[in-house]
Amino acid sequence: MTESTKTLCPYCGVGCGLEVLPPAQPGKATNRDSQGNPIWQVRGDRTHPSSKGMVCVKGATISESLEKDRLKYPMMRDTLDEPFLQVSWDEALERVVQQIQTVRFTQGPEAICMYGSGQFQTEDYYLAQKLLKGCLGTNNFDANSRLCMSSAVAGYIQSFGSDGPPCCYEDLDLTDCAFLIGTNTAECHPIIFNRLAKHHKKNRHVKMIVVDPRRTPTAEKADLHLAIKPGTDIDLLNGIAHLLMRWGKFDSIFIDECTQNFPDYAEIIEHYPPELVARNCGISVNELEKAARYWGESKRVLSLWSMGVNQSSEGTAKVRTLINLHLMTGNIGKPGAGPFSLTGQPNAMGGREAGGLAHILPGYRVVKNPQHRAEVEQLWGLEPGKISPTPGLDAWSMITGLETGEVSFLWIAATNPAVSMPDIERTKAALRKSPFTVYQDAYYPTETAAYAHVLLPAAQWSEKTGTMTNSERVVNLCPSFRFPPGEARADWEIFAEVGRRLGFTEQFNFADSAAVHAEFTQLTRGRPCDMTGLNYERLKQEGPIQWPCPEGEQEREKQTAKRLYTDFQFNTPDGRARFAAFHSKGLAEPADENYPFVLTTGRLYGHWHTLTRTGRIEKINKMHPHPFLEIHPRDAKTLGIKDDNWVEVRSRRGKCQFRAKVTKAISPGTVFVPMHWGALWADNAEANALTHPQSCPESLQPELKACAVQLTLVTAQSNITEVQSTPTPVGVS
Repeated sequence: MTESTKTLCPYCGVGCGLEVLPPAQPGKATNRDSQGNPIWQVRGDRTHPSSKGMVCVKGATISESLEKDRLKYPMMRDTLDEPFLQVSWDEALERVVQQIQTVRFTQGPEAICMYGSGQFQTEDYYLAQKLLKGCLGTNNFDANSRLCMSSAVAGYIQSFGSDGPPCCYEDLDLTDCAFLIGTNTAECHPIIFNRLAKHHKKNRHVKMIVVDPRRTPTAEKADLHLAIKPGTDIDLLNGIAHLLMRWGKFDSIFIDECTQNFPDYAEIIEHYPPELVARNCGISVNELEKAARYWGESKRVLSLWSMGVNQSSEGTAKVRTLINLHLMTGNIGKPGAGPFSLTGQPNAMGGREAGGLAHILPGYRVVKNPQHRAEVEQLWGLEPGKISPTPGLDAWSMITGLETGEVSFLWIAATNPAVSMPDIERTKAALRKSPFTVYQDAYYPTETAAYAHVLLPAAQWSEKTGTMTNSERVVNLCPSFRFPPGEARADWEIFAEVGRRLGFTEQFNFADSAAVHAEFTQLTRGRPCDMTGLNYERLKQEGPIQWPCPEGEQEREKQTAKRLYTDFQFNTPDGRARFAAFHSKGLAEPADENYPFVLTTGRLYGHWHTLTRTGRIEKINKMHPHPFLEIHPRDAKTLGIKDDNWVEVRSRRGKCQFRAKVTKAISPGTVFVPMHWGALWADNAEANALTHPQSCPESLQPELKACAVQLTLVTAQSNITEVQSTPTPVGVS
């Protein structure tokens, strides 16, 4: 094989197109990594409508991780103290099925849980929902998207009547004012930011506002950087609205004809005068007024946000308060404008479409809606009432369920909660208590593998065919172009085989992933995310296509961008968008006398999540060799801390040690650490050993972004953290 394969980058939600070529090409030297191993060549796909040939370092180096430390065969053990033994697929699946049946008939299906991932392809997500929510009758499927995008989902649903980002990437080229809040886009979504920065540089009238307590690479490009105190987002947004109202910079016609609840909102923002807001946020009145002026004087305002907004105990309120500004000024449903949530994972969007959270069903349906349940039951061939009307356990509730004994069977797939969950020592203790845990992943070891009884080897990107949806609702076909190592299988195939062994042969009679996709799209018919006009053959022929794309729609140019709500009709019963009035509550755990600093966490440009892939890539490890603590010079001087000193960071839940990076890029009183390093990669450097699980009451998304800490200079050499160059395996026999 010498021809190239066009596919999608499997990292963030930007959804960049990649073109992949085999290691050996005619007339050229074989492409190899630094150890001399042949690796696939990767370059940006210039024909892809979302990325136009651009690719970041993660996508460019993805092939270097494909063969390293792979889980190739099923393994089992009876207790966590024993080594794993390699077994056949038949042995492993029989044990999984027996355990499911035992729990079903002794405790009921509500004691069974699955924790999935935005790394799934849509076909994987869909069959997991069919297995748990349909055939087993429990809604206890949640995904790491709960930690990532669930506040955005809740905000969109409550404001517009449906999930789904209303914008598209073309808006980056058309906006007059980009308002970035809680997102370090330059590092976390670099291809999007490059496109925006190019537009900003080319057009002098275009303004860029960045709201972040750190002066990130994103903030360095801004016309205005608002380094607000963590937890004051709603103060800021209401303060901007107050000024827009005072200055008459609002769209009264749009408000009157297309929205509800504006009077309640107008009453709330009266309580946010500039002087009070500036004091609460830690910025000047002039900076606040400049932000409001940029917004109010721009015809097209595009807001972008990510984890800094979502990962909050008031995450949904923040999202809705940001959307309020768009509704107030009519900045939605038109080119260059709208509230644009930047998805964290490559297929978190596909997961939302397929029902991949504990409270939703495929096709943007909700568990609590009896008509929605009936529609899904009918297509799945289930008796009426089979799907439970009760939302399942969210991610953190699965952890507490292990603590109480409510959960007896936990199936984890394509994610690493022993690093990514909040209050990680408590999480690990709960995982140790699990009576039976299945861990399904492409890599071994990972931190979570240490808590499993059964390991199932999963095929990953490049080894299975399926679809993924990026942040602008573009559906991409990701074809397989290499064989899985050992006996690894696609996630959807594993779920289907378990379903058949449980007796649901009719529900899981799929010849291939194309058949799974065809059934899934039928559940989108007539829904906001209608994809009945899509199939594998069309995606192969035409390339990536944006939804909505109902059956019978005429072929269109791939470059055509679709926005939602261009007719100003929203997915609410009366077609009107909803304002929401919120006062700021601040952080769930603010700094105090004993814990005087606010810790915030985040990602680095080269690394991804918990290092499962990027930690195995030499170039990226050289870029980011170890974790660190950013601290402002004023705070460092007070504590006697200098660059590269070791600092102990302690919260009410745990402690870590990091090398200090003294920098004015972080605001006084706030410190920053990256969240990537787990116990396999560095000693005593897990950021989530410090964070707490308090969550947004609407989205149930934990406040991973901020907690209160104290700092101590470490002097004893014996206490210094050691960074691992390669992970140490859990015992295997």
